[in-house]
Amino acid sequence: MKTAVITGPKDNDFTIKVGNVNGTGSASANTLLMKVLFRMGIPVVAKNYFPSNIQGFPTWYEIRASENGYMARSGRIDVMLAMNAETYQKDLACVAPGGYLIYDSTWPRHNVLNRQDITILGVPLSQLCNDNFASSRARILMKNIAYVGVMAALLDLDMEVVRELLNQSFASKAQLLDANQLAIDLGYQYAKENFECPLPFKATAIGKTDDHIIIDGNTAAGLGCVFAGATLGAWYPITPSTSIMDAFRAFCDEYRKDPVTGLSNSCVIQAEDELSAIGMVLGASWNGARAFTSTSGPGISLMNEFLGYGYFAEIPAVLIDVQRCGPSTGMPTRVQQSDILSCAYASHGDTRHVLLFPANPAECFTMSVQAFDLAEQLQTPIIVVTDLDIGMNDWMCPDLQWDDNYQPDRGKVLGADELEKMESFHRYLDTDGDGIAYRTLPGTHAKGAYFTRGSGHNMYGAYTEDSDEYKEIVDRLLTKWETAKGFVPRPELHGTDKSGIGILSIGSCHDAVLEARDRLAEGGISLNYLRVRAFPFNSEVQEFLDAHDRIYVVEQNRDAQLRGLLLLETKVEQDKLVPVLHYDGLPLYARFITDAVRTDLSRGQAA
Repeated sequence: MKTAVITGPKDNDFTIKVGNVNGTGSASANTLLMKVLFRMGIPVVAKNYFPSNIQGFPTWYEIRASENGYMARSGRIDVMLAMNAETYQKDLACVAPGGYLIYDSTWPRHNVLNRQDITILGVPLSQLCNDNFASSRARILMKNIAYVGVMAALLDLDMEVVRELLNQSFASKAQLLDANQLAIDLGYQYAKENFECPLPFKATAIGKTDDHIIIDGNTAAGLGCVFAGATLGAWYPITPSTSIMDAFRAFCDEYRKDPVTGLSNSCVIQAEDELSAIGMVLGASWNGARAFTSTSGPGISLMNEFLGYGYFAEIPAVLIDVQRCGPSTGMPTRVQQSDILSCAYASHGDTRHVLLFPANPAECFTMSVQAFDLAEQLQTPIIVVTDLDIGMNDWMCPDLQWDDNYQPDRGKVLGADELEKMESFHRYLDTDGDGIAYRTLPGTHAKGAYFTRGSGHNMYGAYTEDSDEYKEIVDRLLTKWETAKGFVPRPELHGTDKSGIGILSIGSCHDAVLEARDRLAEGGISLNYLRVRAFPFNSEVQEFLDAHDRIYVVEQNRDAQLRGLLLLETKVEQDKLVPVLHYDGLPLYARFITDAVRTDLSRGQAA
């Protein structure tokens, strides 16, 4: 078996990490650095590791430039900007051999922070800012901007692009523009005068980001809800999903205004808790509005009762779950795919929910729209299952696409003319054999009115505790579940090799898996890859499982929840599915997968 060669940094292929203190304004500087690379046409992705505390605790920001367009975390650090004295030792340890550490040399550095296999560069950032800025707050903020200047010199960044971005950010604030430009120049000049610039690797404009944008998944999801026609969002604030509703509100303020009166024609409600939020969504959806809520794992737990009600009463609703570390409250600002099973079977009794698994912000946009159509077509809650990495980090994505001819699919809704011609209407009567009954909207026609319970109803909508009538309803819901398999997004297959080895994964694992396949192929290991995009699993998932002798199931949780769902819902043999589990709270990277696959294959060869 060949082993792929792990190469070090090179032009347009490197990773920068910034260690700082939360609340010091470093986000602006870090984002500026990432955007400069993007504007130079270099594919780039950013990962922000921040604490749940507002300020004073360590925070890290990782920027990966990848000429080949790899969007996963790289798993190595080539340049470390160690701006937090509390984490110097940890930051020093994370630098790859041959890499660089840059620190604020205003104060002496202890010998314990030396490493012989990397280059350490001291820049007196605090002193530079103390000498040039009057206020203490400006000195703190500008120190961060100054290290952007240092990196600009070391990586040979295009200074015209830097100035262009500064002008765009502070066009109406001349004083801030001048201060930021001065800070950039201070760092840039110091590096030019004291170090050999550029480093052995640098950034070179290559034009590979045309027709792309930088966006986070929560913003994209909020925009998708607007485009889907949502007019009500109800939620209770929770990290890391709150910014979905922030984005939705902002987009509604701009685009959901009555052209005549100027009044808002949307409603955003902060409920008293998550249970109330999903209750409001179900009420609005039953009345014909397109409504949604956003939450994370703890919110899913609290919403269980109403999710079961929505499933059994067959009320459309959309829920966007941005997963974070569990169990319980876990680490709210770290990533995990820990809600797969809790979302699939939320509530008590025999309940199955349709799940969509976006892999990036672009799919957060498109799948948010799909979710509303599916909710009305299937008359059931739909859960878009994303995570913190997608939701709160900046990703490079192709320009979001929209079809101006799009019309919302309201599913089986009877209008006034249809009801007028009917002798009688029965809410839960399946006349087409697909498990989906026709519904009506309040106020459409007197014949469409009905009174029912969320549970204990028969096919006519009447109250019942009759065993046969109850069984008839839950069996029909199972028929609808089978119908849903033809509605949900199909899985995405990569590779048509005759190899008997496969990889199967979901969501934000996608880019790490794609890169891992390339790395493994370089070493002579060929794997087919199936990205599952929805639950229920359709026939293509079963076919992939049947066609391979060994399948690595890559996911980000401890208990192999995706693997467990496959065992529950397909006919796969348990021994076929090899779990590859990453759950330390940081985003997955390719080398974790390649190491796991090689280790397993070597173990099999030895046996």
